[in-house]
Amino acid sequence: MHAPISRSHAAKRTLPASAMTVFSFLAAVLLAASSAAPTPLYPIYQQSLHLSPPMITLVFAVYAFSLLAALLTVGSLSDHIGRKPVIVASLLLNVGAMLLFVRTNDLGHLLFARAVQGLSVGTGITVLGAAILDTNKRHGPLLNSVFIFLGLTLGALGSGLLVAFAPNPLHLVFEVLLAVTAILFVLLWAMPETTAGKAGAWASLWPHVAVPVQTRAAFLRLTPGNVAVWAFGAFYLALMPAIVATAMHAGSPLTAGVVVAALMATAAMTVAALRSLKPRFLVQMGTVALSLGAAISLLGIEQEAVGALFTGTIIAGVGFGSNFSGVLQSLLPTAHADQRAGLLSAFYVQCYLAFSLPAIAAGLAIPRIGLVTTAYIYGGAVIVLALISTVASLFGSEEVHTRPKQ
Repeated sequence: MHAPISRSHAAKRTLPASAMTVFSFLAAVLLAASSAAPTPLYPIYQQSLHLSPPMITLVFAVYAFSLLAALLTVGSLSDHIGRKPVIVASLLLNVGAMLLFVRTNDLGHLLFARAVQGLSVGTGITVLGAAILDTNKRHGPLLNSVFIFLGLTLGALGSGLLVAFAPNPLHLVFEVLLAVTAILFVLLWAMPETTAGKAGAWASLWPHVAVPVQTRAAFLRLTPGNVAVWAFGAFYLALMPAIVATAMHAGSPLTAGVVVAALMATAAMTVAALRSLKPRFLVQMGTVALSLGAAISLLGIEQEAVGALFTGTIIAGVGFGSNFSGVLQSLLPTAHADQRAGLLSAFYVQCYLAFSLPAIAAGLAIPRIGLVTTAYIYGGAVIVLALISTVASLFGSEEVHTRPKQ
């Protein structure tokens, strides 16, 4: 049983709970956008800082592993001390990351900026997702499904546009994000706290994952498809700028930003359009669409056909959004209020392990077997894993229907 919010605690609220829903959603979108903003800049960093593909992979790896470190340590902290203190820490870390990006002039600065950014995102996405669920149980799973895709879309596309048309994009991109972060930081003080917390804050900092007992069977069953979609997302965010620039001879950073944004925007629209479908159907449809879209994208790369690449990207985006939505709709309603941040932390640990490890392996393979061959092997592995998940889901049990008492 989770601790109810006391009357004295509730009396301190200055705004209704719905304000915290909106704030948490916007803050989560901001963090996701900040994480995608460097993607269109990688080719510029490669030229200006003389970075090799393995170095770019190292930059990506530092971000992913610092994010995982945050998830494993402070991911469930807000279940114990309240949401607002953890949100404050996340926004402050994002401010620090944006300032570091503005000052970046060598590989060391870039690595440090990405490490701090990973800590910010890892600290923030679980607490903001939990706050959304605290204040809007009806639409909470949908909002949690959408914010990552919407943020990644805005970050990749916005950064690409600034790189293509604005002066000094290596600074301006992060100055804009810094200003938005500062505004949200000020607004946070007027927001209501949404949970009274519970004992065990210090113990929760020990690296761990917290999947509630009633959620574990569904969590394991949904893992293969979840790994496939996040590995494919990493393929776009980590490798697509280099593929577009070299293998497809499209020199503008905007092209890479548009390709990444197309994947994420399609995923976001899919989540919203198909939210009324059953979670199991969404998962099955997602893995099939991901397999088809990945195959067409690889064909577009092989043929140097931008149209085929975009077509495959959109189909894969449908798969990404469908699967992600189905997974969250299956898992989130099974957790008690004081288990939500912990469950989200465990879920995102799985997502970002799938997001980071294949991309790191690909970066190490590129100097040995080449960019295009690496892309074929990577994409083929995603297709195989997605098809395995599709077949397994046909013989799996139905979604968990047990819902904890709120």
